[in-house]
Amino acid sequence: MRRTKIIAGVLLAALVASSALAGGQSSARSVAMGGAHLGLARGVEAGRYNPANLGLTGYNRSGLEIVGVGANVANNSFTLSDYNRYSGAFLTDQDKADILDKIPVEGLKLSADVEATALSTAIGAFAFNVTGVGLADVNMSRDIFELVFNGNTYADTIDVTGSYSDAVSYVSAGLSYGHSLYRSGSRELAVGATAKYLRGVAMERVTELEGMMATYATGFAGEGHMVARTATGGSGYALDLGASLRLNNDYIAGVAIQNFISRLSWNRETQEHGYNFSFDTMTVANMGDDYIVSDDYSVDIPSFSTNLPSTMTFGLANTTGKFVWAIDYLQGFRQAAGASKNPRLAFGAEWTGLPVVPLRAGYATGGGKNSSFSFGSGLSFSVYYLDLAVVTGSSFSGYSSKGLNFAVSTGLHF
Repeated sequence: MRRTKIIAGVLLAALVASSALAGGQSSARSVAMGGAHLGLARGVEAGRYNPANLGLTGYNRSGLEIVGVGANVANNSFTLSDYNRYSGAFLTDQDKADILDKIPVEGLKLSADVEATALSTAIGAFAFNVTGVGLADVNMSRDIFELVFNGNTYADTIDVTGSYSDAVSYVSAGLSYGHSLYRSGSRELAVGATAKYLRGVAMERVTELEGMMATYATGFAGEGHMVARTATGGSGYALDLGASLRLNNDYIAGVAIQNFISRLSWNRETQEHGYNFSFDTMTVANMGDDYIVSDDYSVDIPSFSTNLPSTMTFGLANTTGKFVWAIDYLQGFRQAAGASKNPRLAFGAEWTGLPVVPLRAGYATGGGKNSSFSFGSGLSFSVYYLDLAVVTGSSFSGYSSKGLNFAVSTGLHF
């Protein structure tokens, strides 16, 4: 059915990472430091994290990022170790119980973010970034997995309400500018903004989803419906704002609001898809007689608009010496692909005792995502740089990871 194909497409997007993070996922330096980068971002990276940094003396570094790619595919339940243990194995009743215990009450959440940049530049107080972004967020009710593993038992109810999917991909061309407002000795205050033109590639959002199935002495009964909007093209805009305060020669504090305002107008192949089903006292004897009443539809709808989720980040960073560190606090304002109303805290550090081979590490927790450690290194010469990063899970081992997260970026400093 059309509706089944749509859901399958969203799940596939979440699992194979055809979508992306809109917050510097392509910056391998940031990923290696747990995403704590607000006070350390300079040049091209400042345009993505905090454009106000471009206005700070010594922070408006000119350069060219040739390419940057980052991917983050994750779930909230299963680690790589779990996958290796259960994949292809015969599942005992205890195995099934263990798997179900790993799925939270709110359900199995799958998310995927990918970000790719090419030929981004920074000159003085200006930066220009062209970024391909995609975001996917899927949540499946725990009841679905209980049904798959254990089947339906008498007086049991399966409820899919609470499941959802949200996916969007777009290309962003952003021009950033930072300006120093005040300077006294080593203290300096700067503000900045990034104006972005957005070109929508595709989107799908489930706007309604309800479903229930129950087992009675006389048979099965159930009903449900789903409605989703899709589009394959559009355009729009977004605006990021930021402020940075150099406290002294060693410390910088800042705040940035990503997507302070935004609007994506979808006007190509805009459609609504719906699916309804119902059945009453279905039994083994009659389930093959078209007993389930269902219908699905796809209709063209007028153009419509969506907004990118707004997030606010506060940061503090030590910026001098061979050992630098940063702490970021990220707060989203609504639940959506790429954002969460739950706050996320990130810590990161970098050691440049070996100037050509920087060493980085970080930790992040909260924000509706898995807690994770991150690590990275690369090559850093006077002109050329190459940064690499990987993210594990709740321990240093990659087997604790509940997904795949890496980043690579390379470019030139002028």
